[in-house]
Amino acid sequence: MSTTRQPRPGDSGPESPGHGSASAVSAAGQARSLALSSASGIVPLARDFTRQALYDWGWLPASSADRRAAAEDVLLVVSELVTNACLHAEGPEELRVACDGKVLRLEVVDRGTGQPAPRTPHRAGRPGGHGMFIVQRLCLDWGVERISESGGKTVWAELAAPA
Repeated sequence: MSTTRQPRPGDSGPESPGHGSASAVSAAGQARSLALSSASGIVPLARDFTRQALYDWGWLPASSADRRAAAEDVLLVVSELVTNACLHAEGPEELRVACDGKVLRLEVVDRGTGQPAPRTPHRAGRPGGHGMFIVQRLCLDWGVERISESGGKTVWAELAAPA
């Protein structure tokens, strides 16, 4: 399995129809996964699943504007990653959400072989193609882990947990 870290602005070096199924996993932090391969209404389902995790983990209800903004950023990034898998990667297989108290990590597993990338140069007002630019701007880091040479990957993104 190889990992590709995406450059960020300022980097100086190289570098069953109807419902999905959910399972909870306990490890050093808190983690959950949601099967999406046979689900319908995938993007709203992914957002609702992630929103419930944020409630369960104390991010919501938000006690301040900063906490509310952090939760909304997480939900927007989930929407963009899942939508990108739907449009460009033969659909998402699984969504994983994990939090270690300081960083929230989102992972979307898909069957695609492509490499997601922010549109460069980014042009405001141009329709479509803004998803990975949004992910890049909102996240601490993001990247791609290849599952195999024949296809499949995990696109991941990390966001700071609210103080």
